[in-house]
Amino acid sequence: MTTPGQLGTTTVSDRAVRRIVERAAEEATPGRTGPAARGSVAVHGPRADVRLTVGLAYPAPLADTVRRVQGHVTERTRYLAGLDVRRAAVTVDTLTVRAAPLPAVNADVDEPAQRPSRRSSGRLRASRRGPVAGLLLAAALGCGALAVDVVRVHTGRPPAAWRTAAVDWLSGHGPGDLPVVLGGAAAALAGLWLLALAALPGRRGLLTLATPDTYPATAIDRPALAALLHGAASGVAGVGAVRVRVRRRSVTVRVALAFGAVDAVRDEVTAATRRVLADCVLRRPLRPRVRIRPEPTWRPPEPDLPKPRAAGTPGSSDIPEAARLVRPGGDA
Repeated sequence: MTTPGQLGTTTVSDRAVRRIVERAAEEATPGRTGPAARGSVAVHGPRADVRLTVGLAYPAPLADTVRRVQGHVTERTRYLAGLDVRRAAVTVDTLTVRAAPLPAVNADVDEPAQRPSRRSSGRLRASRRGPVAGLLLAAALGCGALAVDVVRVHTGRPPAAWRTAAVDWLSGHGPGDLPVVLGGAAAALAGLWLLALAALPGRRGLLTLATPDTYPATAIDRPALAALLHGAASGVAGVGAVRVRVRRRSVTVRVALAFGAVDAVRDEVTAATRRVLADCVLRRPLRPRVRIRPEPTWRPPEPDLPKPRAAGTPGSSDIPEAARLVRPGGDA
């Protein structure tokens, strides 16, 4: 009888796991109306690291929805591929109008246990695939060309002309020559650039949310937050065109005033902006700034005129009508 250990080895490709992960993310967000979920998977033996980019329906509880996506992806990957997801990073890039109601999150249902994530500094880190790919390509080309030339020399062939020319040029130029100084400065700048890419988090277009440590890293991009603020400011009476700019530390809302009092509209727009920022629960609160610019057709509101007082009210004349018609020194 053949034992299970002698039957062979089953290998699940990264592409197959990625399709399972994307499908599981779509199953966990039934109210999604935007583009399909996009993911990347790195399989390391019996474990896998998952990165997902999804679009959610608005309004929806971002933290609870992302936690449900993470739990469902982990469960389906374990069941279908036999892999344990040790890290599932979920990024929300779009918020769209919900076409169907999302199922309520039931706290009584046992979800797969997730490893608590460390609280980050407030920003998501970029993978830096472009610079890393360029650096690896340049290193591979240089080392490959040098290795091929060394093999050619050991097989009895003359060395390549580019290598002999480079050696002759280097032997005739010292550290004080201008070309050597410029080359060293360029190499130093490239090294500083690579160090900055490795140290800085990147992903400046994403703002992280203040979720508990047991939740995955959740973020909202700046255009989505600007769209929410634009809709809130446009709903204020008297507001015309609206422009919103979201920075790292502040939000600037510029409003064209069509009618109404300037101070009243500014207070209402500021209150609406603060409500949206409070609902988003950002990890690093943004400082709202509201700028009011009256349109050319705007006119200040007229002050309310006092209403005429009725007869018999305090302050009205109590003189009879007949007495008011009598002229001094004459007849009525």
